[in-house]
Amino acid sequence: MNIQISPSNYQYSSYTSNHNTQSSNPEKSPSYQALITKLESSDTKVRAHEAAHVAAGGGVVTGGANFSYTKGPDGKMYATAGEVPIDTSEGKDPEETIRKARQILAAAMAPSDPSPQDYRVAATAAVMEMRGHLEMSKKLQDSINGQNAYKSAASSQSDSTSMESIPSNPIQS
Repeated sequence: MNIQISPSNYQYSSYTSNHNTQSSNPEKSPSYQALITKLESSDTKVRAHEAAHVAAGGGVVTGGANFSYTKGPDGKMYATAGEVPIDTSEGKDPEETIRKARQILAAAMAPSDPSPQDYRVAATAAVMEMRGHLEMSKKLQDSINGQNAYKSAASSQSDSTSMESIPSNPIQS
C-alpha cells in the first residue's frame, strides 16, 4: 500500500490583473510584491517540507516529491503543495515490520511543520509497529508454550520410561 505524505497545502490565488488599475506598472504595486513574496515563501516551505520527508524516509520512500504549482503574476510557477510516496506495507517478519514502521514514522514527522496528513501517516506507522511487537510476542509465547509442552512431554515420557525399566517383581536367579 502506498500512502502519500503531504504538507498543508499553501494555497494562494493566482494574480489577476485589474483593468481599472490606477498604476501603469502593476509589478511595482505593493499587492503585486506581497503576492510574489507569499508565493516565493510557499515554494520554499513546500520544497523544504518534502525534502525532509525524502531525507528521513530511507528505504520506505518509493519516489521523489511531486508538487502542485500555482502560476504567479510574474509568469513563474511556484510550488504550493507537495507529496512524497511512502511504502507502508508490512515487512516479511515482525522485526522488519517494526523497523519499517519506525522509518515511516521518522519520514512522516521529519518536517518542522508536519501536516495533518503527516500525523495520520505517523499514527498508521505507530499502529503498524504495535502489530509487529504483538506478532513478536505471539511468536515468543508460542515458542515458550511449545518448549513447555515439549519439556512436559519429555518429562512424562522419561518418568514412564524409567518406571518401565525397573521391573516390579525382580526375579533373582
